[in-house]
Amino acid sequence: MSVPPIDPGLVEEPYALQRHLGFRITHWAPDYARFELPLEPVLMNRYGIPHGGIYATLLDTVMGFAGCYTGDPERKVLAMTLTLNTSFLARPEGDLLIGEGKRTGGGRSTFFAEGTISDVTGTPCARGSGAFRYRKGV
Repeated sequence: MSVPPIDPGLVEEPYALQRHLGFRITHWAPDYARFELPLEPVLMNRYGIPHGGIYATLLDTVMGFAGCYTGDPERKVLAMTLTLNTSFLARPEGDLLIGEGKRTGGGRSTFFAEGTISDVTGTPCARGSGAFRYRKGV
């Protein structure tokens, strides 16, 4: 999927967990989001590979963002995760994880999404799916 880089006007100040882990949004469009996470030693498990919770967090983020694009920083939409399924596929190569999320369906109050985390070679390292509920009153 060819999606142009994110409009800098849509980039918000990173929230606390995002700052702590170091991931950043690079692309955001209708039904699509892409984040990158530089791999640091603090993100690794005792085998020297990213902890499973890192994959789950990145998948949750890209899938949630994929369903919340409005293109208007004044019209923010947020979602809460209802279900999150994660499958671990391969050890990553290199020092960067790339997470991509796609909204696959839904309606006014909920949506469904799928996500993939790949390494710098393009090898899928984890996949996920989830259901999300739009937050009301935001």
